[in-house]
Amino acid sequence: MQKLGYILLLSLLIFSCKNEKAKEPVVEKKDPMGTVLVEGAVLAGGKLMRIDSFPTKLVIPRTVDVWLPDGYSEEKKYAVLYMHDGQNLFDATKTWNKQEWKVDEIISDLIKKDTIRDVLVVAVWNNSDTRWQDYFPQKAFSYLSEKDSIMIVEDAKKNNFDTNLMADNYLKFLVEEVKPYIDNQYATLTDYKNTFVAGSSMGGLISMYAICEYPQVFGGAACVSTHWPGIMPSDNNPMPEAIFKYMQTNLPSPQTHKFYFDYGTETLDEYYPRYLDDVDKIFFSKGYDETNYMNLEFAGADHSEDSWNRRFDIPLIFLLGKNK
Repeated sequence: MQKLGYILLLSLLIFSCKNEKAKEPVVEKKDPMGTVLVEGAVLAGGKLMRIDSFPTKLVIPRTVDVWLPDGYSEEKKYAVLYMHDGQNLFDATKTWNKQEWKVDEIISDLIKKDTIRDVLVVAVWNNSDTRWQDYFPQKAFSYLSEKDSIMIVEDAKKNNFDTNLMADNYLKFLVEEVKPYIDNQYATLTDYKNTFVAGSSMGGLISMYAICEYPQVFGGAACVSTHWPGIMPSDNNPMPEAIFKYMQTNLPSPQTHKFYFDYGTETLDEYYPRYLDDVDKIFFSKGYDETNYMNLEFAGADHSEDSWNRRFDIPLIFLLGKNK
């Protein structure tokens, strides 16, 4: 097994997205929270509202964007999709790698075609310095053997890597601070059947964790290019087994919830196909089937927003489809 301190250090470097503040002009404040309309954002549809530093007692404050579809009206009610790594979703001219999910294009098109329900998107930006700590499923760490747990923590300390996991507080931030504000400020459907969560890579892991920890809040999760290794891929990595043990114990009922997973086969995604059978086995043993569970391969797809935006319509239709 490769030196885990080195692995953990690299994982932070690879999975931390640069948290670059956009410098768009803004209009006057919409509410006491300090929400502003983002002017100059390159959008195919809808409009983007921004809270530059969402007040919180649970995590490091961060930007929270709210994308409202064309025709948004207080006279209607909207489902809500919470998404991680929010700075990478809408405008490639402002992202660290000049790529984006194209969330506004894809959802606008699906709504226009009457394929999915009306939905708004809450885009929670990451904090690049704590992304791994925020997104790693915290309770899964307790499923490591004592030997593996001690080794990871000690190696991390030697390499000045922080293993102070914060996913539980991050989820409380979403559920106890962000969601109440969103439901009060916008015309939302507040029940779990109309509240969803999505992300990629480590964001896929935290999306799975969110629905397991808060099944009364989230009814479905889209976990794109889920980073099952948890840290940098290596031989004899104990993290996936710990994550799977957590899932085996904590998955919500297939009668009420939906999970979407996928993976590519190139760059970092090349390490994910080996976990297909393990994930399928867990879900099928819990009674999930094709109506509430998907785990798809996209041959040739790599680990990037440009790959994810080419297939993001699939989980959206699976979770929000008019006949779903």
